[in-house]
Amino acid sequence: MQDYSTDVILPGSPEELAEAMGQAGSSGQTIQLGGHFSKRLMGGPIAPADRTISTAAMNRVRQYEPRDLTISVEAGISYCELSRLLAEHHQMIPLDPPFSDTATIGGILAANCSGPRRRLYGTARDMVIGMRFATLEGKLVESGGMVVKNVAGLDMGKMMIGSFGTLAAIAVVNFKLIPQPPFERTFGFAFAGLDEALSARDAILQSPLQPSAIDLLNPAAAELEKPAYTLVVQAGGNAAALERYERELAAMGAQTMRAVADAALWRAIQNLTPRYLEANPDGAVVRVSCTLKQLRAIMQSIPGPAIARAGSGICYAYFEDADEAGAFATATAREYSEMVIEFAPENRKEQLNLWPAPGPDLEIMQRIKRMFDPQSLLNRGRLYGRI
Repeated sequence: MQDYSTDVILPGSPEELAEAMGQAGSSGQTIQLGGHFSKRLMGGPIAPADRTISTAAMNRVRQYEPRDLTISVEAGISYCELSRLLAEHHQMIPLDPPFSDTATIGGILAANCSGPRRRLYGTARDMVIGMRFATLEGKLVESGGMVVKNVAGLDMGKMMIGSFGTLAAIAVVNFKLIPQPPFERTFGFAFAGLDEALSARDAILQSPLQPSAIDLLNPAAAELEKPAYTLVVQAGGNAAALERYERELAAMGAQTMRAVADAALWRAIQNLTPRYLEANPDGAVVRVSCTLKQLRAIMQSIPGPAIARAGSGICYAYFEDADEAGAFATATAREYSEMVIEFAPENRKEQLNLWPAPGPDLEIMQRIKRMFDPQSLLNRGRLYGRI
């Protein structure tokens, strides 16, 4: 059992995690909770805490049923390690989060991270079928199970997704798995103008085709020799399905990308945020959620690099200076309330309004916070400075 007299605690099991949480909770000690802390720049400022609890040592696969398309893993397992295991059985959890080389499953769910393939497969809330989490009372609470149709108590577990660890500590997660398509192919379009790119996007969405990802990069993000809006489409399926994609998308002007180039491109898109933040230490990333019709106005309003999940209505705007991101966020929130400064330098977060217009749901979230953590001990301020 871990020695709780030290400041950093690495529980080795869900039971030890619950004990660590209970000891800190009963003594009124504040807690900083995480996994590998790969997303420290994400969310609100990291407030000083009496104890740091990391789930990184909880990295086991607890149950895997390939034939049932289900798996149960501890929160500290890394996304890349889990993806490698599943790929051996031609299965996947297509979340495509940033920082995937080091990010843990618990951290990905706590931050509700997703990537290009959310258009077809959804987000973590669509893939999680069960969860165990440790409360500040030292209890392990079970939600859902290992059966896809089992919904008993599932909503309580789903409250943990996107909570930034402000309610409880995710210990174990059960996923429903997706079979990998037999073949995948990527198609790229280059357009001189935004309207042309969105017209092609609309044509794809209105067609019978169901690509897994449709991402739109503005000229500043595409980094091409000739500036252009770049629409990148990923499709999966059998050989006949991909032949149809190639035929129909080629008629719209798409160029096919294959094999290594395909994988490298999507990895670059998935990790655009980590690369940008590393290159711009004073930079920030703003996320705006909008309707598909509103996406045009949002993309036009972004002065620098931008990428959009063009089939989902999620836009990411990149700024070299955090103050510029703050001004953009404040102005944008007047029209589009579903936005946050998702990443910012730690030393600038206190001065930034990270979540300018949280909306009426914030009051409900604050009530839930008081139910789980009445003394406000856990990950204080991590939910964009609001909770």
